[in-house]
Amino acid sequence: MSNTQKVIRDTPLQEITLRRYEKPANLAGRQLLKKLLLSVGLLQPGDSRDVIVDVLYVLLKARSSQAVAGNNSKAAGNVMQNLLSSDDIVKQVIEYRKQENLQLRGIASSNIRRQIKRLRDLYLVEKITNNYRITEHQKLHDTFEEKVEKFMLASMLTRVKEYMHAVDQEFS
Repeated sequence: MSNTQKVIRDTPLQEITLRRYEKPANLAGRQLLKKLLLSVGLLQPGDSRDVIVDVLYVLLKARSSQAVAGNNSKAAGNVMQNLLSSDDIVKQVIEYRKQENLQLRGIASSNIRRQIKRLRDLYLVEKITNNYRITEHQKLHDTFEEKVEKFMLASMLTRVKEYMHAVDQEFS
């Protein structure tokens, strides 16, 4: 017989971190986005590497300009105009960080793509033929409720309950 032990795979299929902060009173702009990203676990408390805040800001600004353009009959037919490539996002993030007098850390295109992927993993951003936008141009609240609360969290809670049931059976 072999002395090797069976290795259990501890890689989660999905994970999410949620934090509760004070109500968003007196917060606006970048600080409001930062608190949101802290709340959903996409930013760590005290982390100075916060370029993901600016990535989300750029994508939300593109969505809001789509909403304004949507009221214009000529622009309404061109849905593609507000999709941003990763290069567009990098350029706009750099421009925004300069405008806000923030350090230009974490702005490498590879890092921006990684931050976009993290936003996509939480269903806040979607990819359409190598371009990105806020998921279906929806409000973040609606997307979170539909994709995270009803789908992701529900399936995670079901699995945790299955483990609890199995443990109860094992140790009864």
